[in-house]
Amino acid sequence: MMECRVRMSAWTRNHQNNSNSNSNNNLWAFSHESEHDLALMVSDFMENNSGSGRGNSWCSSDGESGLSDLIHVADKITYYKHSAGQYEVDLLSVVHSLVLSISESGLHFLKSGPCNASCIRYSLVKLLRLSGYDAAVCASRWQGSGKVPGGDHEYIDVVNYNNGSSDRLIIDIDFRSHFEIARAVDSYDRILNSLPVVYLGSLTRLGQLLQLMVEAARSSLKQNSMPFPPWRSLAYLQAKWHSPYQRLFIPNKHDISSNISSVHNQCNGHLRRLQCSLKSKLEPEQLLKPISIDSD
Repeated sequence: MMECRVRMSAWTRNHQNNSNSNSNNNLWAFSHESEHDLALMVSDFMENNSGSGRGNSWCSSDGESGLSDLIHVADKITYYKHSAGQYEVDLLSVVHSLVLSISESGLHFLKSGPCNASCIRYSLVKLLRLSGYDAAVCASRWQGSGKVPGGDHEYIDVVNYNNGSSDRLIIDIDFRSHFEIARAVDSYDRILNSLPVVYLGSLTRLGQLLQLMVEAARSSLKQNSMPFPPWRSLAYLQAKWHSPYQRLFIPNKHDISSNISSVHNQCNGHLRRLQCSLKSKLEPEQLLKPISIDSD
């Protein structure tokens, strides 16, 4: 099978429902401000650390102590990857098949501005709901605090109702991009590629993976004498999935492009890379037959 090396761009800029509508209205109004906060933080960080990790200090191979740390992380990631219950395993198989069944011409929900793969998420949510799942696009947003810049993120959730209770599962279709770092050592790249292409699981298991990847990133950067940036911190990563969110089934009207049938080149490229990455990682027998659904 042809190997596809995927370096997906950050489709998303990144859990509990906030029942206070006034608080939500204030929260959902500061997106440009949060982008400015993050841009300033990146600029200040690069300026203050412009002399770090350059010249002969960079290497792609692992130091002895660093390799030991990363092997420990890799073992734990393998354990967490195989700790999913049967419902999660079955749902992930369905998600993989549905993603592979999406065509570029089926990406109908287009934003007037940068889409960041929203149209792929809404297409996947539509297919999941037609398949009987309580799925939605979750748009989270948080204000900056201390060293954590404000931001926003978009992901999918599925609520499973069972015997009077409910479980919420998180789906992130661009999971690996959250952990890409500069000048990674070889073992970090292997750990990154061992992560699921599409994350599906509980917030608890997601939090465990976040902690491990922060530990791995810190070790890799340390081996190259590079500083640890605040937007790679655990607090910033957790904010993406643990911040107040809105659950959406269709995009907000003001987000939809007036020319909804126009070619969306960015997301077409994202979809191709996602599907290529899935095909390169999954054995044919692991996939369900793509579901053909009459959208009428």
